[in-house]
Amino acid sequence: MTPSADMPRRVTILGSTGSVGRSTIDLLSREPERFPVEALTAQSNVALLADQAMMLRSRLAVIGDESLLPELRQRLAGSGIEAAAGSRAIIEAAARPAEWVMAAIVGAAGLEPTLAAVRRGAIVALANKETLVCAGALVMREAAQQGATILPVDSEHNAIFQVFDFNAPETVDRVILTASGGPFRTLSLGEMREVTPAQAIAHPVWSMGAKISVDSATLMNKGLELIEASFLFPVPEPRIEVLIHPQSVIHSLVSYVDGSVLAQLGSPDMRTPIAVALAWPSRMATPAGRLDLAAVAKLTFEVPDSARFPALNLARQALQTGGAAPTILNAANEVAVDAFLNGRIGFLDITRIVEQTLTRLVGGTLGDLDAVREADQAAREYAARLVDPTGDGRVVRVQTRGLSRP
Repeated sequence: MTPSADMPRRVTILGSTGSVGRSTIDLLSREPERFPVEALTAQSNVALLADQAMMLRSRLAVIGDESLLPELRQRLAGSGIEAAAGSRAIIEAAARPAEWVMAAIVGAAGLEPTLAAVRRGAIVALANKETLVCAGALVMREAAQQGATILPVDSEHNAIFQVFDFNAPETVDRVILTASGGPFRTLSLGEMREVTPAQAIAHPVWSMGAKISVDSATLMNKGLELIEASFLFPVPEPRIEVLIHPQSVIHSLVSYVDGSVLAQLGSPDMRTPIAVALAWPSRMATPAGRLDLAAVAKLTFEVPDSARFPALNLARQALQTGGAAPTILNAANEVAVDAFLNGRIGFLDITRIVEQTLTRLVGGTLGDLDAVREADQAAREYAARLVDPTGDGRVVRVQTRGLSRP
Protein backbone atom coordinates (compact mmCIF):
# COMPACT_ATOMS: atom_id res chain seq x y z
CA MET A 1 0.00 0.00 0.00
CA THR A 2 1.36 3.42 -0.96
CA PRO A 3 1.54 5.71 2.09
CA SER A 4 -0.61 8.81 2.13
CA ALA A 5 1.21 12.10 1.72
CA ASP A 6 -1.35 13.82 3.98
CA MET A 7 -1.12 11.64 7.09
CA PRO A 8 1.41 12.49 9.83
CA ARG A 9 4.58 10.43 9.50
CA ARG A 10 6.48 9.57 12.68
CA VAL A 11 10.23 10.01 12.19
CA THR A 12 13.48 8.69 13.67
CA ILE A 13 16.86 10.18 12.75
CA LEU A 14 19.96 8.02 13.15
CA GLY A 15 22.82 10.53 13.19
CA SER A 16 20.87 13.72 13.89
CA THR A 17 23.87 15.96 14.65
CA GLY A 18 25.76 15.33 11.41
CA SER A 19 25.33 17.44 8.28
CA VAL A 20 22.50 15.31 6.84
CA GLY A 21 20.88 14.99 10.25
CA ARG A 22 20.92 18.75 10.78
CA SER A 23 19.39 19.34 7.35
CA THR A 24 16.66 16.84 8.19
CA ILE A 25 16.03 18.57 11.52
CA ASP A 26 15.65 21.87 9.67
CA LEU A 27 12.89 20.41 7.50
CA LEU A 28 11.12 18.75 10.43
CA SER A 29 11.13 21.97 12.43
CA ARG A 30 9.14 23.66 9.66
CA GLU A 31 6.30 21.11 9.82
CA PRO A 32 6.39 19.54 13.32
CA GLU A 33 2.73 18.46 13.27
CA ARG A 34 3.24 16.58 10.01
CA PHE A 35 6.43 14.87 11.21
CA PRO A 36 6.39 14.00 14.94
CA VAL A 37 9.73 12.61 16.15
CA GLU A 38 10.15 9.21 17.79
CA ALA A 39 13.93 9.11 18.34
CA LEU A 40 17.13 11.01 17.66
CA THR A 41 20.63 9.54 17.94
CA ALA A 42 24.15 10.95 17.87
CA GLN A 43 27.62 9.66 18.70
CA SER A 44 29.15 12.39 20.87
CA ASN A 45 27.59 15.84 20.28
CA VAL A 46 25.48 15.65 23.41
CA ALA A 47 24.65 19.36 23.61
CA LEU A 48 23.23 19.55 20.09
CA LEU A 49 21.40 16.25 20.48
CA ALA A 50 19.67 17.50 23.62
CA ASP A 51 18.76 20.79 21.95
CA GLN A 52 17.30 18.97 18.95
CA ALA A 53 15.30 16.58 21.14
CA MET A 54 13.89 19.45 23.18
CA MET A 55 12.99 21.50 20.13
CA LEU A 56 11.19 18.66 18.36
CA ARG A 57 9.83 16.96 21.50
CA SER A 58 11.41 13.65 20.60
CA ARG A 59 10.29 10.68 22.68
CA LEU A 60 13.86 9.33 22.91
CA ALA A 61 17.40 10.68 22.58
CA VAL A 62 20.37 8.29 22.37
CA ILE A 63 24.06 9.18 22.65
CA GLY A 64 26.53 6.61 21.33
CA ASP A 65 29.28 7.50 23.79
CA GLU A 66 28.07 5.90 27.02
CA SER A 67 30.20 8.20 29.17
CA LEU A 68 27.98 11.10 28.06
CA LEU A 69 24.72 9.59 29.31
CA PRO A 70 24.75 11.49 32.65
CA GLU A 71 25.16 14.79 30.80
CA LEU A 72 22.38 13.91 28.36
CA ARG A 73 20.04 13.06 31.24
CA GLN A 74 20.93 16.31 32.96
CA ARG A 75 20.24 18.34 29.83
CA LEU A 76 16.89 16.60 29.33
CA ALA A 77 15.84 16.75 32.99
CA GLY A 78 12.17 17.61 33.40
CA SER A 79 11.40 17.30 29.70
CA GLY A 80 9.89 13.82 29.79
CA ILE A 81 12.26 12.75 27.00
CA GLU A 82 13.78 9.33 27.53
CA ALA A 83 17.59 9.14 27.40
CA ALA A 84 19.79 6.16 26.55
CA ALA A 85 23.37 5.47 25.45
CA GLY A 86 25.55 2.98 23.62
CA SER A 87 25.60 1.20 20.28
CA ARG A 88 22.89 -1.27 21.30
CA ALA A 89 20.63 1.58 22.35
CA ILE A 90 21.05 3.14 18.90
CA ILE A 91 20.00 -0.13 17.28
CA GLU A 92 17.01 -0.31 19.64
CA ALA A 93 16.08 3.27 18.69
CA ALA A 94 15.98 2.23 15.04
CA ALA A 95 13.64 -0.62 15.95
CA ARG A 96 11.10 1.68 17.62
CA PRO A 97 7.80 2.44 15.86
CA ALA A 98 8.53 5.21 13.37
CA GLU A 99 7.19 5.00 9.83
CA TRP A 100 10.21 6.86 8.40
CA VAL A 101 13.85 6.49 9.45
CA MET A 102 16.73 8.68 8.31
CA ALA A 103 19.86 6.50 8.21
CA ALA A 104 22.62 9.10 8.41
CA ILE A 105 25.26 7.53 10.68
CA VAL A 106 28.58 7.80 8.86
CA GLY A 107 30.53 4.64 8.06
CA ALA A 108 30.02 0.94 8.74
CA ALA A 109 28.71 1.82 12.21
CA GLY A 110 25.43 2.74 10.52
CA LEU A 111 24.78 -0.74 9.10
CA GLU A 112 23.17 -2.48 12.07
CA PRO A 113 20.83 0.37 13.10
CA THR A 114 19.74 0.72 9.48
CA LEU A 115 19.16 -3.02 9.22
CA ALA A 116 17.04 -2.89 12.38
CA ALA A 117 14.75 -0.35 10.70
CA VAL A 118 14.63 -2.40 7.51
CA ARG A 119 13.69 -5.56 9.42
CA ARG A 120 10.53 -3.98 10.79
CA GLY A 121 9.41 -2.79 7.35
CA ALA A 122 10.05 0.94 7.75
CA ILE A 123 10.55 3.53 5.06
CA VAL A 124 14.32 4.02 5.25
CA ALA A 125 15.84 7.20 3.87
CA LEU A 126 19.35 6.00 3.17
CA ALA A 127 22.13 8.56 3.51
CA ASN A 128 24.60 5.98 4.82
CA LYS A 129 26.08 4.50 1.64
CA GLU A 130 28.29 2.11 3.62
CA THR A 131 25.17 0.08 4.54
CA LEU A 132 24.84 -1.18 0.98
CA VAL A 133 28.59 -1.22 0.34
CA CYS A 134 29.17 -3.53 3.33
CA ALA A 135 26.08 -5.70 3.07
CA GLY A 136 24.06 -4.74 0.02
CA ALA A 137 22.74 -8.21 -0.82
CA LEU A 138 21.76 -8.89 2.80
CA VAL A 139 20.02 -5.52 3.27
CA MET A 140 18.10 -5.66 -0.01
CA ARG A 141 17.00 -9.24 0.69
CA GLU A 142 15.71 -8.22 4.13
CA ALA A 143 13.94 -5.19 2.64
CA ALA A 144 12.13 -7.39 0.12
CA GLN A 145 11.14 -9.95 2.75
CA GLN A 146 9.92 -7.40 5.31
CA GLY A 147 8.25 -4.98 2.89
CA ALA A 148 10.61 -2.12 3.75
CA THR A 149 11.09 0.77 1.34
CA ILE A 150 14.59 2.14 0.77
CA LEU A 151 14.70 5.68 -0.55
CA PRO A 152 18.16 7.00 -1.51
CA VAL A 153 19.15 10.35 -0.03
CA ASP A 154 22.65 10.83 -1.47
CA SER A 155 22.09 13.59 -4.01
CA GLU A 156 23.33 11.40 -6.88
CA HIS A 157 21.21 8.35 -6.12
CA ASN A 158 18.24 10.52 -5.26
CA ALA A 159 18.59 12.18 -8.67
CA ILE A 160 18.60 8.80 -10.40
CA PHE A 161 15.62 7.70 -8.30
CA GLN A 162 13.65 10.68 -9.57
CA VAL A 163 14.23 9.97 -13.28
CA PHE A 164 14.61 6.17 -13.39
CA ASP A 165 11.74 4.21 -14.97
CA PHE A 166 11.34 1.35 -12.50
CA ASN A 167 8.38 0.03 -14.48
CA ALA A 168 10.57 -0.56 -17.53
CA PRO A 169 14.20 -0.97 -16.37
CA GLU A 170 15.04 -2.76 -19.61
CA THR A 171 14.72 0.60 -21.39
CA VAL A 172 17.63 2.06 -19.37
CA ASP A 173 20.90 2.10 -21.30
CA ARG A 174 23.22 3.71 -18.71
CA VAL A 175 23.21 5.32 -15.29
CA ILE A 176 25.65 8.22 -14.96
CA LEU A 177 26.78 9.39 -11.52
CA THR A 178 28.20 12.89 -11.45
CA ALA A 179 31.06 13.98 -9.18
CA SER A 180 32.33 17.45 -8.35
CA GLY A 181 35.92 16.19 -8.51
CA GLY A 182 36.68 17.46 -5.01
CA PRO A 183 39.23 20.10 -4.00
CA PHE A 184 42.21 18.47 -5.77
CA ARG A 185 40.70 17.91 -9.22
CA THR A 186 43.39 19.91 -10.98
CA LEU A 187 46.41 19.06 -8.80
CA SER A 188 49.30 16.91 -9.94
CA LEU A 189 50.30 13.76 -8.05
CA GLY A 190 53.26 15.63 -6.63
CA GLU A 191 51.03 18.39 -5.31
CA MET A 192 48.53 15.89 -3.91
CA ARG A 193 51.31 14.20 -1.97
CA GLU A 194 51.69 17.36 0.13
CA VAL A 195 48.05 18.19 0.86
CA THR A 196 46.89 18.50 4.46
CA PRO A 197 43.74 17.29 6.21
CA ALA A 198 42.54 20.89 6.44
CA GLN A 199 42.78 21.22 2.66
CA ALA A 200 41.09 17.87 2.08
CA ILE A 201 38.01 18.68 4.14
CA ALA A 202 37.50 22.04 2.43
CA HIS A 203 35.07 20.83 -0.25
CA PRO A 204 34.56 23.41 -3.00
CA VAL A 205 30.77 22.90 -3.30
CA TRP A 206 29.15 20.78 -0.57
CA SER A 207 29.19 21.22 3.21
CA MET A 208 29.93 17.75 4.62
CA GLY A 209 31.62 16.01 7.52
CA ALA A 210 35.37 15.39 7.56
CA LYS A 211 35.29 11.72 6.55
CA ILE A 212 32.94 12.22 3.60
CA SER A 213 34.92 15.28 2.49
CA VAL A 214 38.16 13.26 2.39
CA ASP A 215 36.36 10.51 0.47
CA SER A 216 35.24 13.13 -2.02
CA ALA A 217 38.82 14.37 -2.36
CA THR A 218 40.10 10.85 -3.19
CA LEU A 219 36.97 10.02 -5.28
CA MET A 220 36.41 7.03 -2.99
CA ASN A 221 33.07 8.61 -2.19
CA LYS A 222 32.09 8.14 -5.83
CA GLY A 223 33.41 4.59 -5.77
CA LEU A 224 31.23 3.77 -2.78
CA GLU A 225 28.30 5.39 -4.58
CA LEU A 226 28.96 3.21 -7.63
CA ILE A 227 28.68 0.10 -5.44
CA GLU A 228 25.56 1.49 -3.77
CA ALA A 229 23.96 2.24 -7.15
CA SER A 230 24.45 -1.36 -8.23
CA PHE A 231 22.10 -2.46 -5.40
CA LEU A 232 19.59 0.38 -5.69
CA PHE A 233 18.98 0.22 -9.41
CA PRO A 234 18.55 -2.80 -11.72
CA VAL A 235 21.46 -1.91 -14.00
CA PRO A 236 24.59 -4.09 -14.46
CA GLU A 237 27.92 -2.69 -13.24
CA PRO A 238 29.46 -2.02 -16.70
CA ARG A 239 26.57 0.35 -17.44
CA ILE A 240 27.08 2.49 -14.34
CA GLU A 241 29.41 5.35 -15.22
CA VAL A 242 30.99 8.30 -13.42
CA LEU A 243 31.45 11.76 -14.89
CA ILE A 244 33.20 14.76 -13.31
CA HIS A 245 30.92 17.80 -13.21
CA PRO A 246 32.56 20.55 -11.10
CA GLN A 247 29.50 22.82 -10.89
CA SER A 248 27.39 20.13 -9.12
CA VAL A 249 24.23 21.34 -10.83
CA ILE A 250 23.35 18.10 -12.61
CA HIS A 251 23.21 15.58 -9.79
CA SER A 252 23.06 12.48 -12.01
CA LEU A 253 21.61 11.24 -15.28
CA VAL A 254 19.83 8.23 -16.76
CA SER A 255 20.35 7.41 -20.44
CA TYR A 256 17.65 5.42 -22.24
CA VAL A 257 17.81 3.08 -25.22
CA ASP A 258 16.04 5.59 -27.48
CA GLY A 259 18.82 8.14 -26.97
CA SER A 260 16.97 10.25 -24.38
CA VAL A 261 18.99 11.37 -21.37
CA LEU A 262 17.04 12.46 -18.29
CA ALA A 263 18.80 14.46 -15.60
CA GLN A 264 17.86 15.94 -12.25
CA LEU A 265 19.21 19.44 -11.64
CA GLY A 266 19.21 21.63 -8.56
CA SER A 267 21.23 23.81 -6.23
CA PRO A 268 23.73 21.89 -4.07
CA ASP A 269 21.53 21.73 -0.96
CA MET A 270 20.94 18.40 0.81
CA ARG A 271 17.52 19.55 1.96
CA THR A 272 16.20 18.88 -1.54
CA PRO A 273 16.95 15.13 -1.73
CA ILE A 274 16.00 14.75 1.95
CA ALA A 275 12.64 16.38 1.23
CA VAL A 276 12.07 14.06 -1.73
CA ALA A 277 12.42 11.09 0.63
CA LEU A 278 10.62 12.69 3.57
CA ALA A 279 7.47 13.58 1.61
CA TRP A 280 7.52 10.58 -0.75
CA PRO A 281 5.41 9.80 -2.73
CA SER A 282 4.46 13.48 -2.70
CA ARG A 283 6.66 16.58 -2.52
CA MET A 284 7.12 19.32 0.04
CA ALA A 285 8.38 22.89 0.00
CA THR A 286 11.95 23.55 1.13
CA PRO A 287 14.02 26.71 1.67
CA ALA A 288 16.70 25.43 -0.72
CA GLY A 289 17.93 28.02 -3.18
CA ARG A 290 16.29 27.94 -6.58
CA LEU A 291 18.52 27.06 -9.50
CA ASP A 292 19.38 30.01 -11.74
CA LEU A 293 20.84 28.52 -14.92
CA ALA A 294 21.55 31.92 -16.41
CA ALA A 295 23.70 32.76 -13.40
CA VAL A 296 25.47 29.39 -13.61
CA ALA A 297 26.04 30.12 -17.32
CA LYS A 298 28.28 27.13 -18.04
CA LEU A 299 28.22 23.43 -17.22
CA THR A 300 31.37 21.39 -17.82
CA PHE A 301 32.20 17.69 -17.75
CA GLU A 302 35.30 15.51 -17.83
CA VAL A 303 36.29 11.88 -17.48
CA PRO A 304 37.82 10.92 -14.09
CA ASP A 305 41.63 10.57 -14.13
CA SER A 306 42.28 7.05 -12.83
CA ALA A 307 46.04 7.67 -12.49
CA ARG A 308 45.57 10.50 -9.99
CA PHE A 309 42.39 9.07 -8.44
CA PRO A 310 42.72 5.27 -8.31
CA ALA A 311 40.01 4.89 -5.66
CA LEU A 312 37.27 4.77 -8.28
CA ASN A 313 38.83 1.79 -10.04
CA LEU A 314 39.45 0.05 -6.70
CA ALA A 315 35.76 0.33 -5.91
CA ARG A 316 34.77 -0.99 -9.32
CA GLN A 317 37.16 -3.92 -8.90
CA ALA A 318 35.65 -4.69 -5.49
CA LEU A 319 32.16 -4.62 -6.98
CA GLN A 320 33.23 -6.95 -9.79
CA THR A 321 34.85 -9.34 -7.30
CA GLY A 322 31.79 -9.31 -5.06
CA GLY A 323 31.47 -11.27 -1.84
CA ALA A 324 33.43 -9.65 0.97
CA ALA A 325 35.44 -7.36 -1.30
CA PRO A 326 33.25 -4.22 -0.93
CA THR A 327 33.15 -4.70 2.85
CA ILE A 328 36.95 -4.96 2.94
CA LEU A 329 37.31 -1.91 0.70
CA ASN A 330 35.11 0.19 2.94
CA ALA A 331 36.71 -0.91 6.23
CA ALA A 332 40.25 -0.30 4.98
CA ASN A 333 39.22 3.10 3.69
CA GLU A 334 37.70 4.12 7.03
CA VAL A 335 40.92 3.19 8.84
CA ALA A 336 43.10 5.00 6.28
CA VAL A 337 40.99 8.16 6.26
CA ASP A 338 41.02 8.26 10.06
CA ALA A 339 44.83 7.91 9.99
CA PHE A 340 45.14 10.72 7.45
CA LEU A 341 42.88 13.05 9.42
CA ASN A 342 45.04 12.39 12.49
CA GLY A 343 48.29 13.15 10.64
CA ARG A 344 49.61 9.58 10.67
CA ILE A 345 49.77 9.03 6.90
CA GLY A 346 49.83 11.16 3.76
CA PHE A 347 46.92 11.79 1.42
CA LEU A 348 48.14 9.40 -1.29
CA ASP A 349 48.66 6.67 1.33
CA ILE A 350 44.89 6.33 1.71
CA THR A 351 44.34 4.51 -1.57
CA ARG A 352 47.65 2.62 -1.19
CA ILE A 353 46.45 1.12 2.08
CA VAL A 354 43.04 0.30 0.63
CA GLU A 355 44.58 -1.41 -2.39
CA GLN A 356 47.02 -3.47 -0.32
CA THR A 357 44.28 -4.55 2.09
CA LEU A 358 41.93 -5.46 -0.74
CA THR A 359 44.64 -7.46 -2.50
CA ARG A 360 45.60 -9.32 0.67
CA LEU A 361 42.18 -10.15 2.08
CA VAL A 362 39.69 -10.53 -0.76
CA GLY A 363 37.74 -13.77 -0.49
CA GLY A 364 34.67 -15.35 1.01
CA THR A 365 30.96 -14.76 0.81
CA LEU A 366 28.66 -12.82 3.11
CA GLY A 367 25.74 -15.04 4.02
CA ASP A 368 24.82 -13.27 7.23
CA LEU A 369 25.69 -10.34 9.48
CA ASP A 370 28.33 -12.31 11.37
CA ALA A 371 30.24 -12.86 8.12
CA VAL A 372 30.04 -9.12 7.43
CA ARG A 373 31.40 -8.39 10.91
CA GLU A 374 34.30 -10.79 10.43
CA ALA A 375 35.30 -9.33 7.06
CA ASP A 376 34.99 -5.79 8.41
CA GLN A 377 37.16 -6.49 11.46
CA ALA A 378 39.81 -8.40 9.51
CA ALA A 379 40.15 -5.52 7.07
CA ARG A 380 40.39 -2.92 9.86
CA GLU A 381 43.11 -4.87 11.62
CA TYR A 382 45.15 -5.43 8.47
CA ALA A 383 44.82 -1.80 7.38
CA ALA A 384 45.83 -0.68 10.88
CA ARG A 385 49.05 -2.69 10.57
CA LEU A 386 49.80 -0.89 7.32
CA VAL A 387 49.17 2.46 8.95
CA ASP A 388 51.33 1.81 11.99
CA PRO A 389 53.36 -1.43 11.97
CA THR A 390 54.68 -2.23 15.46
CA GLY A 391 57.46 -4.65 14.55
CA ASP A 392 56.27 -7.39 16.90
CA GLY A 393 53.19 -8.48 14.97
CA ARG A 394 50.67 -6.91 17.30
CA VAL A 395 47.61 -5.16 15.91
CA VAL A 396 47.53 -1.47 16.73
CA ARG A 397 44.35 0.02 18.15
CA VAL A 398 41.79 0.69 15.44
CA GLN A 399 40.40 4.15 16.09
CA THR A 400 37.44 3.99 13.73
CA ARG A 401 34.06 2.55 14.72
CA GLY A 402 33.30 -0.62 12.82
CA LEU A 403 30.38 -2.99 13.20
CA SER A 404 29.24 -3.52 16.75
CA ARG A 405 29.42 -6.93 18.38
CA PRO A 406 26.44 -8.45 20.18
